[in-house]
Amino acid sequence: MLLPASSRAPDTAPLTFVCLHYWAGSGKEWQTVAELLAPDYQVLAPDLGGFGSALAPTGGFTVDAYADQILEQIAAQQLQQYVLVGHSMGGKIALALAVRQPVGLVGVALLSPAPPTPEPMTEEDRQGSLRAYGQRLEAEKTLHKITARTLPAAVQQQIVADNLRSSKAAWNAWLLHGSRENIAARLGHLRVPCTLLAGDRDAVLSPSVHGLETLPLLPEGTRLEIVGGAGHLLPYEAPEEVAVLLRSFAQQLLKVAN
Repeated sequence: MLLPASSRAPDTAPLTFVCLHYWAGSGKEWQTVAELLAPDYQVLAPDLGGFGSALAPTGGFTVDAYADQILEQIAAQQLQQYVLVGHSMGGKIALALAVRQPVGLVGVALLSPAPPTPEPMTEEDRQGSLRAYGQRLEAEKTLHKITARTLPAAVQQQIVADNLRSSKAAWNAWLLHGSRENIAARLGHLRVPCTLLAGDRDAVLSPSVHGLETLPLLPEGTRLEIVGGAGHLLPYEAPEEVAVLLRSFAQQLLKVAN
């Protein structure tokens, strides 16, 4: 999904937010955020390989293979300046791509990101998630566990549908491998400004996890913003707050660039 900006000057390259979704989700989670950012900013919100309608990444389901997939899509869209926005699993992928210092990248925004270190997950939870694959009742339980704000019925249905159409290969790969990958040593190569947003009622990755595992590895001056009363699915639960953060971050980046 690429939603265009229409109010920029003709000779100015648009700033695009390249938005990467959470595990067992899809690019559709960014729809409302994209609408709130229009017409000033473009939003590219692809399905990650094995989720939504996307095929498996060419290189498999590793964090780097996903980063390769996104870089290919950025090139295909000929984006000249963009911000990587990573939610949960998408946050780890965004960082893996950002440390490569790709041309056109101006910033990274992380929403309840999976940490660059192995994700703090008990073996009991891991095995439970593996067994939950493809089960509607489990998908519905997960929805209620990871959200704190009440969501419209249509949004709840979308979240459950995305969960159920995940491929088993992608589902298992993240739980067994991707979530355990450690890319912390690479973050010394991160050269662009970052911002971090989390819900104070996140039952998956609490703000303390971000403060301990992610924030110390980001560039000096990176701020951790907290959304009150929100859980893990910030683009669904708090689209207005997310859009405000992204607008503010973009304005800061453009001010520095000019």
